[in-house]
Amino acid sequence: MLYGRQEELDRLRGLVSGAREGRSAALVIRAEPGTGKTALMEAVAHDAGVRVLRVAGAETEAELPFAALHLILRPLLDGLDALPQPQADALRGVLGLAARPEGQDRFLTGLATLTLLAEQGPLLCLVDDAHWIDRASLDALLFAARRLDAEGVVLVFATRIMERDLLATAGLPELRLEGLDRAAALRLLAESAPGLPPSTRERVVAESGGNPLALIELPRMDVDALAGGPLPLPHRLQEAYQERVRALPPDTRTLLLALAAEGELSAALRATGLSVGALAPAEQAGLVTGAEFRHPLVRAAAYQSASYGERVAVHRALAEVTSGERRARHLAAAATGPDEEVAAALEAAAATARQISGYGEAAAALERAARLTPDTGERARRLIAAAELAADVGEGERARALLDESAHLAATSLAGTSKALVRLRARIEFEHGSPESAWRLLLDAGQDLLVEAARVAWSVGDAEGLRAVGERMGEGRASLVDGAVELLSADPGRGLDLIRRHLGQAPERRDDLQLNPTSLALLSGDFTTARDHLQALAADLRSRGAIGWLPGVLAVLAETETLLGAARAAERTATEALRIAEDTGQHRHATVARGLLAHAAALRGRPPGDELDGDWADRARAAYDLVTGRWESALDRLGRLAHRPHGACFAADQVEAAVRAGRPAEEALGRYESWALASGQPWALAVRQRCLALLAADPEEHYEQAVGCPDLPLQQARSRLLYGEWLRRSRRKNEARIQLRSAMEVFEQAGAGAWADHCRAELRAAGGAVVAPSADGVLPELTPQELQIVRLAATGATNKEIGAQLFLSPKTVGHHLYRAFPKLGVSNRTELAHLHLV
Repeated sequence: MLYGRQEELDRLRGLVSGAREGRSAALVIRAEPGTGKTALMEAVAHDAGVRVLRVAGAETEAELPFAALHLILRPLLDGLDALPQPQADALRGVLGLAARPEGQDRFLTGLATLTLLAEQGPLLCLVDDAHWIDRASLDALLFAARRLDAEGVVLVFATRIMERDLLATAGLPELRLEGLDRAAALRLLAESAPGLPPSTRERVVAESGGNPLALIELPRMDVDALAGGPLPLPHRLQEAYQERVRALPPDTRTLLLALAAEGELSAALRATGLSVGALAPAEQAGLVTGAEFRHPLVRAAAYQSASYGERVAVHRALAEVTSGERRARHLAAAATGPDEEVAAALEAAAATARQISGYGEAAAALERAARLTPDTGERARRLIAAAELAADVGEGERARALLDESAHLAATSLAGTSKALVRLRARIEFEHGSPESAWRLLLDAGQDLLVEAARVAWSVGDAEGLRAVGERMGEGRASLVDGAVELLSADPGRGLDLIRRHLGQAPERRDDLQLNPTSLALLSGDFTTARDHLQALAADLRSRGAIGWLPGVLAVLAETETLLGAARAAERTATEALRIAEDTGQHRHATVARGLLAHAAALRGRPPGDELDGDWADRARAAYDLVTGRWESALDRLGRLAHRPHGACFAADQVEAAVRAGRPAEEALGRYESWALASGQPWALAVRQRCLALLAADPEEHYEQAVGCPDLPLQQARSRLLYGEWLRRSRRKNEARIQLRSAMEVFEQAGAGAWADHCRAELRAAGGAVVAPSADGVLPELTPQELQIVRLAATGATNKEIGAQLFLSPKTVGHHLYRAFPKLGVSNRTELAHLHLV
């Protein structure tokens, strides 16, 4: 019987009911020990009406990578063959069913988990004591939980109330269990302790705080002997359990200690030489059921009630009967001081964990190994290795702390260790802190790390950083960095020429700034070539299941599509980049994606939120200012972005804002002309003509050349809009209407509704008939993800193939298609091929 939890039970049953209808959900239950998390999950599992999968975290297995995932997925492993091959290989590898593929993306395990669960729905998956689930398993389960949609899967995590943990940052809905109310507490007491005197009953109810475990256990204790102080709740309940453990026979206590330390009965029996019958007194005392502790507090009590010497002896005995990570863990627990043999065993265990993507567990093992390492240099090396792994799983603060600890050790060890420390600290600053701090760290480390400093500064368009690096570089390398500085400064055309000339003379220096054909195409304004390269790269990453690399590539692809003027495509790409970046903890790429989404929204007339940061968020604000005629504000924002990446491309907007605001535009025009002429791209030269037209007394010839290049339709439409405005003001209304209508059609097709509205206003002023905003069919009604799925379905791809490409479950793909078909006015996939799905 479950008392006082009807509201919580109804909520969970509602989720399960949704699963039976094909809906998915995830929930985190938080509560203090003894509050009834497990009982609540047992109650919902009892009458779930769907298949139930369960796993409970165990402190003894918290550092065994994928231990919990293996347990919860074990009933489903027969379905591995139905998964896309990279996903099936990933799961087999981490679960020890096959060799792990070389270079496997660590996030692919989470996607494989999602797909396997989706194929077997409806399911109720219960993860109890999630605070003791190994990090690798929890990462995979959370990746799946964040992506649940229409698979008929409910994933419930139960954990303790903690200040901050991985579940707290996952963004999942939460349910907090409080103590039972008085009526429910009295009903529970009446069942568990029916003969309790009224005075004692009232005191237990009042002092227990409604904690169900306390309500059950306190009547068994000498409550009156505790007068004058608070009754023992969770931490003091453990003390009471310890007293009960100490009252057991010595063999029983020894076997309980071994079981608490190891978690596996067979190993505990081998280590102690005892028989299972030694557990009988503990079972009679209500401390265990079979070979399971009645509550985690009992397990803790069995361990803590033993003396230090007894614990050391049991761990040594367990090390003799276990192997691998378990043996290393017991050796570490038995160590009484620095011990290189034990440290080496822990490092070997870390290497094994790392091979199957258990980076969090590997970091913990290396950190423990460092603590037990006698040699200073070796200790520093292991601390740095632990910090690197912590950084890999997004634990920037932990990585910083480990590096701080290793800093003074590295100063007295090998120079290579010091360089490794600087590199890692710079990486952490770049990913989790400040790119400027990163390049300064590398710059101050000496000549050997100057190239890396240049790469960091270049990647974020930091001209000051590049200039500082160039001053310390030799002549050969400095000219490439000088070109990068110029590209971000007043003469971008000279910078582009310097870069091209330098790479022509010394192509091997391309890697100094990690330049490749795609980045060179972007620098030169050849956005179509850059887009094609990036799409091919993204397709390759999808086919290999390389999820971790995809957000960065998609973010650059969305940037490129934005520069091409393909706002809808950019929105689709940025939406996917953001979703995967958030799932994988890649905050920098998520920031870029949010800015790009804000830019696409600004072109539709939606103001960007104040909470957004980054260059693209600022460009979004400048774009909104331009489409709403806030020229002074646009000019101010564009001025601040002038020497940032892509600043030269946006100098044309700066020219327009300056002219409309009645401000000087020559400096911005000079920068744009410098870059456009060096670029040589027809569209860039056409936009140069638009800028010249804005400043000319007789602009018509310039406008005619500006509208004559169709390479970038959105830029051509911007030129047509300005030309149409000028023609209207010159009382040439018929010609104005031609330009304005052409521009409006392009703006609507591109998803730039605010510019289209501007065209309508000009058309009215020119005496033209104005039609209502076009819905471009029904495509605007589709979400970016629906449109992405529909476009792939139109090529003939199956739900399974689409899911593998977009890292979604096939059922989620089917659900999105089910919602999209009525919006598109089609009833099957075949009809999609006849639609214009841009």
